[in-house]
Amino acid sequence: MRSRLAARSARLVLAAAAVTALAATATACGPDDVADTGSSAAPSTGSGASDNSSTDSPSTSGSGDKAGSGDKSGSGDDKSGSGSDKAGSGGGGKSGYGQSCGTNDLDFTLTSESQAGGYYLVTAKAKSGITCYLDTNTPSVSFGSGVDGLASPVGQGGEDPIKLTGSSVAYTGISPKSTNSNDGKEFENVIIAITEDDPDPAELKLPEPATVDKPIVTNWSTNSAETVPAIV
Repeated sequence: MRSRLAARSARLVLAAAAVTALAATATACGPDDVADTGSSAAPSTGSGASDNSSTDSPSTSGSGDKAGSGDKSGSGDDKSGSGSDKAGSGGGGKSGYGQSCGTNDLDFTLTSESQAGGYYLVTAKAKSGITCYLDTNTPSVSFGSGVDGLASPVGQGGEDPIKLTGSSVAYTGISPKSTNSNDGKEFENVIIAITEDDPDPAELKLPEPATVDKPIVTNWSTNSAETVPAIV
């Protein structure tokens, strides 16, 4: 009887020990396991952040590349340089060297002379900084706008072409009247141009009103003695 009770007591003790061991195991696994699980999740969050930073860095470097495209400003400099070259070549073209004289390239003076019954000596000189050539031998001269006031060339003098620059000059002689009659009209000015179609003719004031009837004009010459107008 005692042996059965002892055996039963031993079983009860073993059962109680087993329950106690299970409870201890459950207690040990509960909170600690949760804490462990939380700590293991933290690294995954950290790795996500590092992925984001690595994604951002390429976009930042990309914007840096766009800023580097400031090479376009360099190409702008090149363009401005080519523009300045063009401006330089344009400036050279305006110097007047080698060009034909236009009326507005010249300064004119008119004096009254007594030879050959009286005529006007016109002196032409290039304006400051201009070098040009009188390619047309005879100037276009008229008194007023009518056909009867247009001077006819008489073919005296003539050098083709005449270079005008600095102090060099060219002369032409104009006679307002080539007839012996009393006919004619009075004019106070004479119009002179290098060519008939010159857009900028010069109008010169006469020393006194002149009676005009079939006027004549000589060619340009560097010798004023060759420009006394006369009908031969």
